[in-house]
Amino acid sequence: MAVSVSSDAEAPMSADSNTKHRNRGWITFPFMIATLLFLSLAVLGWLFNLIVFLIEEFNMKSIAAAQITNIVSGCTFMFPVVGAIAADSFFGTIPVISVSAFISLMGVCLLTLIVSVDSLRPKPCETASNLCESPSKIQLGVLYSAITLACVGAGGNRFTLATAGANQFKKTKDQGSFFNWFFFTWYFTAAISTTSIVYAEENISWTFGFGLCLAANLLGFLAFLSGKRFYKHEKPLGSPFTSLLRVILAAVHKRKAEISIDNKDYHSESKAVPTKSFRFLNRAALKQEDES
Repeated sequence: MAVSVSSDAEAPMSADSNTKHRNRGWITFPFMIATLLFLSLAVLGWLFNLIVFLIEEFNMKSIAAAQITNIVSGCTFMFPVVGAIAADSFFGTIPVISVSAFISLMGVCLLTLIVSVDSLRPKPCETASNLCESPSKIQLGVLYSAITLACVGAGGNRFTLATAGANQFKKTKDQGSFFNWFFFTWYFTAAISTTSIVYAEENISWTFGFGLCLAANLLGFLAFLSGKRFYKHEKPLGSPFTSLLRVILAAVHKRKAEISIDNKDYHSESKAVPTKSFRFLNRAALKQEDES
């Protein structure tokens, strides 16, 4: 009886171990790469041709269109930092990617709606005339809302997806292989976006081109959700940015306090006196009467 009970107990443990083993590694690779492929096609498809879109469809001058495009490009490089902090400190990579892909989908959907509905764009400039209708506040509001959503969504999953994909592997060699495929896919989609999608936007129609971006974003979102049950969900480990922000806020709060040269006046396990470098930040570690 004892032997049969032991074997019965080991069977579920073995099955559970096999299930966990299958839920790791290369089984998640197709879902991650497909997500990267389609989401990159979506964002690069509208981003690379944004300046032409603003000039042709919103009657903007070249300088104004260039300024907006530069701001948008800068935001696409800034938002990944915000996404990384959110993933590391609060939510984890998988939830951040899911939400970001959905936000990006809403932005690209709104962009497609703009080029499909005439009332959301100003009337085209008259032929052989310099008279052009300026976009209304409502039209600009819808445009900026669409671009903001698309930027936030693209930034949230741009590099977080790389981290999530690498975390599925235990071996450093496998992680290195994943990164090789990650960057290959990224540059491959950039080449496709700057040629095929841009060509479709300028030579077929903006509706067709942005429709391709919308379809790609939707496929990327669905591809990521399809593999969610296989993913390894990493718990947030904290970010150095949040710790640095706490130090800055504490230093500002204690800005009127006098800096002491006695190490006993500081919250620190170190016996050394705080250094003279960045002395303002030393106030963050000062002990106060209302602190335990």
